Amino acid sequence: MSEQLQPRPHEEQPETTTDGQEATTPAAPVEEGAAPLSVEALQARIAELERENAELRDNWLRAVADYKNFKRRTDQERAELIRSASAALLLKLLPVMDDLERAMASVTPEVAETPWYGGFKLIPQKLQAILESEGVSRMQTVGEPFDPNRHEAIIYEPSEDGEDGRVIAELQHGYLLRDRVLRPAMVKVSQGKKQSSDSETPHG
Repeated sequence: MSEQLQPRPHEEQPETTTDGQEATTPAAPVEEGAAPLSVEALQARIAELERENAELRDNWLRAVADYKNFKRRTDQERAELIRSASAALLLKLLPVMDDLERAMASVTPEVAETPWYGGFKLIPQKLQAILESEGVSRMQTVGEPFDPNRHEAIIYEPSEDGEDGRVIAELQHGYLLRDRVLRPAMVKVSQGKKQSSDSETPHG
């Protein structure tokens, strides 16, 4: 007859219930000193978390606002740079237009009848169309009051009506780029009344 296996001394035997089922191990006891938080402590913790959340939200809103301001500023700077570059290029085209117009003004009637002149006069027309498409327009100056922001006075001359400070002739066209002065007009400005050349002289 075989020997029954006896439990070794150092092995613990599981506890069993009266019905033969193995007993479950009881839960570990709560550590000493870990008392549950009071209502006041929980409320204080909630308030602290709410403050932290509000601070994080404010920081995020400030970061978003800073980014929007930065983007708006860089967009404005980029647009201004493009406008400046465009204005510089357009300004260089104006002397070309001046030369073409002077050349056309000096053409004799005989030359104006030649076939090549018909093609030549299209050049300033096309250049004018390009300038207008970019927002460039020619100033109207004659008869207008002198404006130092738009006009450059080259000559002051007495006028028939004696009115001072009015543009009486244009020496070089002025141009606007939309609502800004691209090139001021060179003008002749009235100053004082013109003396009559046939005034009566006393006879001796």
